[in-house]
Amino acid sequence: MTGTPTAGTRPVVTGLGVLSAAGRGPDPLTEAAVHGKAAFGPVTRFDVSARRTTRAALLPPGVPLAHTFPLARAVLDAIGQACRQAGLTGDDGGRMPLLLALHSDERTRSTADAVAAGVSAVWGTRGLTRVYTGACVAASTAVADAAALVAAGRHERVLVAAGHLVEPGVFAVFDAGRALARDGELRPFSAGRTGTLLADATAAVVVEAAPAAERRGAPALARLAGWGRAGDAHHVCRPEPAGDGAVRAIEAALTRGGVAPEEVGYVNANGTGSTLADQAEASALRRVFGRHTAELPVSSSKSVHGHALEASALLELVVTIGALGRGLLPVNAGWLGPDPDVGLDLVLDGPRAAGPRYALNLNSAFGGANTALLVAAA
Repeated sequence: MTGTPTAGTRPVVTGLGVLSAAGRGPDPLTEAAVHGKAAFGPVTRFDVSARRTTRAALLPPGVPLAHTFPLARAVLDAIGQACRQAGLTGDDGGRMPLLLALHSDERTRSTADAVAAGVSAVWGTRGLTRVYTGACVAASTAVADAAALVAAGRHERVLVAAGHLVEPGVFAVFDAGRALARDGELRPFSAGRTGTLLADATAAVVVEAAPAAERRGAPALARLAGWGRAGDAHHVCRPEPAGDGAVRAIEAALTRGGVAPEEVGYVNANGTGSTLADQAEASALRRVFGRHTAELPVSSSKSVHGHALEASALLELVVTIGALGRGLLPVNAGWLGPDPDVGLDLVLDGPRAAGPRYALNLNSAFGGANTALLVAAA
């Protein structure tokens, strides 16, 4: 989908909802991210005694999950938060599309059906419009489509939701592939990083045309100023070393938003803690931002909340919007020391006070998919 925002169709975010290892709601997540309070702990949901890595970022014990369709219940919780914050009623949901990002497995259909039924019953939507299973860019692709639908005037508002719960099968595959951090800490862009850590998370956002939000008296939390997507098809799981796909995604987002590189004041990077992926992303940022890179704050909030796969991009968008609202940039946690191949202005030691007009969210996935979301402060 394509669509360039105009004065009358600017896509804004009016509602946020989240369940994460930091707790329920955007505030605990933002608090953890800006102060670098990592939420990793021992995996207790299933047996990991035979695994190299035994840690992940799991939902806290106080967050209830149903025995039947637990992921669906968690997604519906986040959706409820977002819709209530946006001030929506059942009357508002009738023509509101629902875009849902989930992991692709034998339960995807049943989970999606349960989410669709729950949203329809409470918020009056007509059910599920589309399911995204494009790995770690699934949710950001959904957000880009939502923004395009609103910008083109096809819908006044679109609901985007995503979810992932850490389960034995995926955990075993990531562990066997040596993708998980051996030391149990996710250290983006740091010397000594050894991989990523998986996470539970569900998140939801309401994307709405600015005039529609104004008519309802719904405050805009942020504006989706631009979005870009690109594929590099370099390798099934290894990143393109120079970051070509990420470069094109970032440039597309900046062009769509009419924003110069030097106007961007923060990047919430993909930063998975993978040696090769982090280097490729850093290369992409240096190529796009040039001399501005030296003064462009960067961090990866995955260092706090972990990698929630298909839900990661939406979780990170919630963090970025929360950070812009607080005027505090999240810490790049897990830092051990500089990697000479990175060369970024990382946010270290504590939150950095700043009020950037624009922030950038980056995500990449296996197979060479890359997305960039350009977020403007409200």
